[in-house]
Amino acid sequence: MIVLGFDTATAATAVGLRLADGSTLQARDDPAPGAHPGHATRLLELAHTLLAEGGIGWSAVERIAVGIGPGTFTGLRVGVATARGLAQSLEVELAGVSSLRALALPAAGEAGGAVLAAIDARRGEVFVAGYLQSGGSPDGLESSDGHEPSDELISPRALSPEDVAEVLVAAGAPWLAVGDGAVRYREQLERAGATVPGDASPLHRVSAEAICKLGLHATVTAELEAILPDYRRRPDAEIALESAAR
Repeated sequence: MIVLGFDTATAATAVGLRLADGSTLQARDDPAPGAHPGHATRLLELAHTLLAEGGIGWSAVERIAVGIGPGTFTGLRVGVATARGLAQSLEVELAGVSSLRALALPAAGEAGGAVLAAIDARRGEVFVAGYLQSGGSPDGLESSDGHEPSDELISPRALSPEDVAEVLVAAGAPWLAVGDGAVRYREQLERAGATVPGDASPLHRVSAEAICKLGLHATVTAELEAILPDYRRRPDAEIALESAAR
């Protein structure tokens, strides 16, 4: 099955195209620190580039897979809205997958026990989820049938770095922490016993190949409106409006 997958949960725009032979083409846009994310302008451009590289047209795409977060509010809105629009116009299947699972998937083969996926949530918090490494599959995170990721040790949530550290200590597993949240709060996580790869490691980036892989086996829905961003907390703008009204 040919799957076009993308993720906009972080500042980066990651796009992947899984071809019929099982190979995956990838492209991404990583803005410079402090620069405005290019989700709205770069997503479709990158998708066009991959389709051309793969020698296929839009009509060949059979499924759209989108990372639904948690992550940045604006990025998730752009990603999910684009995914819905493409699925509707192309009349293809749509699958939403966890951005945290996608972040954890490539790291599973490097982990000695469990993977903590951590996305910077701003406001002094981090979106986290923890997954137990599975020995029953080549990538270490999926079950042998490839349909469901392995045991979820920590369900997705937004926590302060101090609370994340407490959760890791309580869970007791040897942790490999990945993601821009792990980079930002490296000191707290390492103090709790987690291993955090070097800042430049590709393990800290959400993989479009992982989005495609998870999307390939995800449950699809005919109701496009059922695919929603997973914010995990209220938007900043909503909180600001509420405070201003007091």
